Amino acid sequence: MNEEQRLAGQAPTTKEKDYSQYFQSVYTPPSLKNAKKRGREEISYHDDFSIDEQFRGMGQGRTFYIRTYGCQMNEHDTEVIAGILVGLGYEPTETVDNADIVLLNTCAIRENAENKVFGELGHLKPLKLERPDMLIGVCGCMSQEESVVNKILKTYDQVDMVFGTHNIHRLPEILREAYLSKEMVVEVWSKEGDIIENLPRVRKGNIKGWVNIMYGCDKFCTYCIVPYTRGKERSRRPEDIIQEVRQLAAAGYQEITLLGQNVNAYGKDFEDGDYRLGDLMDDLRKIDIPRIRFTTSHPRDFDDHLIEVLAKGGNLVDHIHLPVQSGSSEILKIMSRKYTREHYLELVSKIKRAIPNVTLTTDIIVGFPNETDEQFEETISLYKEVGFDMAFTYIYSPREGTPAAKMQDNVPMQVKKERLQKLNKVVNDFSAEAMKPYQGKVVNVLVEGESKRNKDVLSGYTEKSKLVNFRAPASVIGKIVQVRVVEAKTWSLDGEYIGVQEEEKVMS
Repeated sequence: MNEEQRLAGQAPTTKEKDYSQYFQSVYTPPSLKNAKKRGREEISYHDDFSIDEQFRGMGQGRTFYIRTYGCQMNEHDTEVIAGILVGLGYEPTETVDNADIVLLNTCAIRENAENKVFGELGHLKPLKLERPDMLIGVCGCMSQEESVVNKILKTYDQVDMVFGTHNIHRLPEILREAYLSKEMVVEVWSKEGDIIENLPRVRKGNIKGWVNIMYGCDKFCTYCIVPYTRGKERSRRPEDIIQEVRQLAAAGYQEITLLGQNVNAYGKDFEDGDYRLGDLMDDLRKIDIPRIRFTTSHPRDFDDHLIEVLAKGGNLVDHIHLPVQSGSSEILKIMSRKYTREHYLELVSKIKRAIPNVTLTTDIIVGFPNETDEQFEETISLYKEVGFDMAFTYIYSPREGTPAAKMQDNVPMQVKKERLQKLNKVVNDFSAEAMKPYQGKVVNVLVEGESKRNKDVLSGYTEKSKLVNFRAPASVIGKIVQVRVVEAKTWSLDGEYIGVQEEEKVMS
């Protein structure tokens, strides 16, 4: 077998000159028009993933580099991609300069994220000219957008492969095709993604772990591309999730975060029983792991049973991220959020009654089409009424293919910036107020490592996701320790390590 055949994982079964024609015939470009029509009947479940022997050794003596953009789901996908590559014999590297494969795992949620990817592809072109044998790939949510794929095909000939969010498990076959084809290999499925279990993962560290519990979203908010790029809601079986969490607990993980585009819609697609996120959380809280979180939730699916279970506490943290997006019922209707301001506030009241010490954070978009000054002020007043500890705030930008992109973007950019500045002032003030009660108190901190700003300082997070910086021996990294807060800042806490002192009153 020659070098080219080894790279491919097997000897070619047809002449090389036929490959480009073959590959062009087996993919269908992503279609936003068809995405909304897809049904769950197309979804299948597979629990037997394994790397075929014909591909093992494909990456022997070669390295890979993955740059990840966007949300926790993309971070989780990167862990799976890395797991498959390691299974093929590749080794990770920290820079693109000596990587034999460079993958950009992309985010489509905002235009700025896409521009960063296109800029990175431009930077990679000289490297590709120097090392033509290097493979460059684009994957993730951007790959599911037909306009993006068309732009890459037309403009970025340095790219060797494009694959989507639904077919990561086919990476060995995609790599083989990329090695053998003289054309760009594009494999992006517009069909629903299947549920694939037993996928290998290379997790970052052994302190905090992501556990995906479902895929996709059915909400079709008018501004959001995710339902088109990630598909319809489909849930993993609870026994698979519980087993994965047990394995992480046995491996010493201190915290896990349950992931989903709309995580509290978990189980709605099950046809063989009524098992929802509340049931899953109730089962998981019995596992010996210190902290369990989930993200991201949708107010429309946050039911009473979930609140009841979260109120049991224990290892279920009392921090909930609950995106509101706007405080105006009129804007929420245009966004197709399917709830009103009043519904959101009633949900918050239910949560606070059940979990008095709960910490709430949120997401907010300003400058949505047709948003008036009065409607923006409703967002400000809702923020103050709820008393969020923190918010991720954004200026609206249209995403091609979404209904909102067809609306007139009639809020001037200067107005958008002024509204964002005003909102952020409120967010900063409330964050500073939320930090003040921690002054002089003792908090439980999961130590994650050295501070980004000072290697002599360690940092970690409380149950309520408050960042704490303090000096302590490196031996406490990966452990939950007690720290006395000596200075409460706007966005973080400075403290002194005191070890375990049971008599102290501990805040979360």
